[in-house]
Amino acid sequence: MKLTPAAPWYRSAFTALRRSLRLRLVLVFLLLALGMAFTFISGAQKAFSVGWREAARPLLMDYVDRLAAEVSVDGAPSVERAQALTQRLPLTLVIQGPRVNWRSHPEQIRPHWKRDRPSSADGDGPGWGDDQDWDRLLLRTTADGHRIEFGLNDAVFERRPKLIGFTLSVLLLLTLLAYLYVRRLLRPLDDIRQGAQRFGAGEFGEPIPVRRPQRPDELGQLATTINTMGQDIQQMLEAQRALLLAISHELRSPLTRARLNTELLPETEETAAQREALLRDLAEMARLISDLLESERLAGRHKALHREPTDAVALAREVIEELALTQSAARTIQLLASPGLPTLPLDRIRVRLLLRNLLDNAVRHNAGATQPVELHIRPEPTQGHGVQIEVRDHGPGVPEEQLQHLAQPFFRPDTARTRSTGGVGLGLYLCRLVAQAHGGTFAVRNAQPGLAVTVTLPER
Repeated sequence: MKLTPAAPWYRSAFTALRRSLRLRLVLVFLLLALGMAFTFISGAQKAFSVGWREAARPLLMDYVDRLAAEVSVDGAPSVERAQALTQRLPLTLVIQGPRVNWRSHPEQIRPHWKRDRPSSADGDGPGWGDDQDWDRLLLRTTADGHRIEFGLNDAVFERRPKLIGFTLSVLLLLTLLAYLYVRRLLRPLDDIRQGAQRFGAGEFGEPIPVRRPQRPDELGQLATTINTMGQDIQQMLEAQRALLLAISHELRSPLTRARLNTELLPETEETAAQREALLRDLAEMARLISDLLESERLAGRHKALHREPTDAVALAREVIEELALTQSAARTIQLLASPGLPTLPLDRIRVRLLLRNLLDNAVRHNAGATQPVELHIRPEPTQGHGVQIEVRDHGPGVPEEQLQHLAQPFFRPDTARTRSTGGVGLGLYLCRLVAQAHGGTFAVRNAQPGLAVTVTLPER
């Protein structure tokens, strides 16, 4: 078995982003927030620096003059005063001269303001980071020739990583809240999708829920519109079903009279072949009408099952024997039943119809195959309280794109399974209705070769 390599994480993330409207909306909101924050901060910083730089420079120069006077005694720097100042304020001091050479923070090689700074924060010419500006602001010379250099202590900036982490955490929290809100906002889309799938499968009993039906939003209006469309489709289907049921009832009487008149024809050698052909056609028409009536009973809202304890294996043997009387190929059907199967409360007539249609369909499409039709009856695999019936032929199969339509009424795939093999496309439809009426499931798959139809009949 060849394993498919897993897609890279970035490709999977891109696929998920492309398929998820929620993620794209959250990403748009996030990018919009970041863009607005960057634009506001950049514009505010530029506007602030243009006027504030000139206003703050004289204040800073006066403050540094006072600090230089505070650390000096009679025109000479005092190390004791310098130490007291650095302990009280987040500053660094470097004193260089003929008598005193002292650093308040030897681990800081250069003052904070002298580290590789751009010449201008906003690109408008000389900025506060220029050495010429800062020399004038933060360098002082005492009367005895000592040079005092002021700077900011790096310890002031130790909390910056914590602040960045806190900011990122808040940003992630806001993104999560935005995603949850968008998810809640778009939750009706899931209901609309599931409702559309139910309507497409012909299940109109459960409408799409509408949030705040008195004052619906755009998604609520869309759900209401789809519900109205589903009701219209249901009414059209019910009208079509009623018309078909009425026609089927009306055809029964003339069909019975035609069969009776055909049987009363004299049996001569010249008319024997035509008489038998006409009787077969009339029997096929009668069977079609019976199937139509039965499908309408099972598809209606008031279907009733006459359940009785039934041995599915014994019932399958009876159906195989009945088919063998009319079709020689049915004698080769291989029945594979698991031992110890439970006796289930089933509608024997409907389950007999299901088995007959499945086996008849498989026998007709197994023509020319070297292997016989297989009928498997085994315990229901998930819960084990029912039976699973699988009928498989070894014929040409059905194209994958047509599998989902096989159980629809009057559908016939345009392949080797053509009208020449008989039937009008009601057999599998009836089987699906019988399985659903018993609370079971119906599934069709290509068995390669052939087609496999699986029906589960639960205990209740």
